Amino acid sequence: MRAGTRGHLIMGALALSMLASIPARAGAQRRPNHATVEVTAGITLSVGQRESIRSYYLAHPQKGVKPLPPGIRKKLARGKPLPPGIAKQVAPEGLVRLVAVPPGYRLEEVGVDVLLVEVATGIVHDILMDVVH
Repeated sequence: MRAGTRGHLIMGALALSMLASIPARAGAQRRPNHATVEVTAGITLSVGQRESIRSYYLAHPQKGVKPLPPGIRKKLARGKPLPPGIAKQVAPEGLVRLVAVPPGYRLEEVGVDVLLVEVATGIVHDILMDVVH
């Protein structure tokens, strides 16, 4: 093998090893994490549960409830934990008795929205917007 060819092979190998050590770009596709997969295939509110929640708040209006500021409200998303410091309340006992949620989950009021939250992780599994009046 000639010296020039050998040098090209070494440079090529060096370039490949350098490329392999560069982290993937932020926009590159990644495998979904476990929490995202679990939420997608996991627990959500049924159509009947959603209607029961809406009916409950129509029959039992809450006084003085205001929506969250738009910037904070945008941070509420399925598959993500509740933002830290967000004002939340456990849903009223009457609603909890009416809408049976699986063990390990609870309904929470956040502003005018109702969320189905996993107790252990704080991950939001479902959101009903604009139901608390």
